[in-house]
Amino acid sequence: MILPKTNRLTPEQLAEITAIVGEFGCKIQPIVGAVRTIYAIVGDERDDLMINRLEGLEYVDRIDRIQSPFKLMDKRSDLATGRLTLGGVTLGQDLFVIAGQCTIDPKNPNYFYETAQAVKEAGAQMLRGGVWKPRTNPYTFQGDTKSLDILMEASRRTGLPVDTEVMEEEHIKLALDAGVTLLQVGARNALNYSLLRAIGRAVATRTDRAVLLKRSLHMGALNEFISAAEYIAAFGNPNIVLCPRGTSPTLDGYRNHPDESITPLLKEKTWAAVVVDPSHSVGKASYVPACSLAAIAYGADGLCIEAHVSPSHGIGDDPKQAVTPEVLKEIITQSRQLWAIRHAGKLGHG
Repeated sequence: MILPKTNRLTPEQLAEITAIVGEFGCKIQPIVGAVRTIYAIVGDERDDLMINRLEGLEYVDRIDRIQSPFKLMDKRSDLATGRLTLGGVTLGQDLFVIAGQCTIDPKNPNYFYETAQAVKEAGAQMLRGGVWKPRTNPYTFQGDTKSLDILMEASRRTGLPVDTEVMEEEHIKLALDAGVTLLQVGARNALNYSLLRAIGRAVATRTDRAVLLKRSLHMGALNEFISAAEYIAAFGNPNIVLCPRGTSPTLDGYRNHPDESITPLLKEKTWAAVVVDPSHSVGKASYVPACSLAAIAYGADGLCIEAHVSPSHGIGDDPKQAVTPEVLKEIITQSRQLWAIRHAGKLGHG
C-alpha cells in the first residue's frame, strides 16, 4: 500500500508507480477517501526491489506491507484511520440504526411511506426497503424495479438516506443512479466475487456511497467474511460495513444460528464497522429485541432491523419477523442506554 506525501498523486506520478509495479506483475488500485487517496498494490508485493524503487520516489511517504489474507481490511491498514458517516452518524461514535420493511409492496406503497415516517420518529437514521429479493422458490415474489421509485420517494419525504439489496450489475447502476446511499449485499451473494468486484468498481469514486456486506449463509470462517469485503475494497471502495445476520446450521426455534457474538472477533482483525441484523438471525419479531441488545453488548456499532407499521399486511419476511414502530422505538431507546454504559467503560470493549 503506497501512501503519498500529498493528498493524492498527480496523473504523472500515478503513471510512474503503475509502470514500476507493472514490471513485477502487479497493478495499482487507487482507494479514494474523503481527504486522502491511498494506492493499493494488487498482486505479490513482497519483491524487495520493487519496494525499494517505490520508496525512492520523492513523492512517496511510505510503503505499508501487511502480511495478511486481507491487506486493505486488516486493522493495521492505513484505511483504519478513516471514518464512515451515514445518516449523520459517524459509525463507532454513536449508535447507528437502519430500519424498514423487508420487501416493498409496489401495490401498496402507502404502507412503506407510513413505515418510513414511523421509522424516523422511532429514532432510526437510515431507511431500509427491499426492491429486489432473492427467493428460494422461483415462483414467489422476486421484487419489482418499480419499488425503487417508492423507496426514493420515502427518502425524499423523510429526509432519511436509504439501504437496499442489489443482486446483479444492473441493480447496482439503477440503485446508484436513483440515489441509494448504502448498497446491501445479501447472504446469498456474500461470496459472489464477480458481484463484489462490480460493486467495488461502481462505487470506487463515490465517497458518499457505502456497502453493507452480510455474512454468508454457511458457517464460514471470519477470514472468509473479511476477505469478501477485501474484494470490494481492492476494487476501489473502502466504505464497507460488515453485517452478521445469522448463519447455518439453523438453531431450533430460530431462523438461523445467531452470530452477533462474532463482533469482537471481527474488531480484533479489521477496522470495518459492524452492524448486526437481528431480524434475520432469529427470524421472529418477539426475539428481535433481545438479539438487538445482545449485539450492542458484544460491541456492534449499529443494528439493521426489519420494521413495518402493520406486519401482518407485509410481504416477504415482514409478517413473521418485522417489529412494529412501537417496539422499534423501545429497542433503540434501550440500545442507546446499553451503548452509553458500554462506551463509558463499564463493559469490556472488543
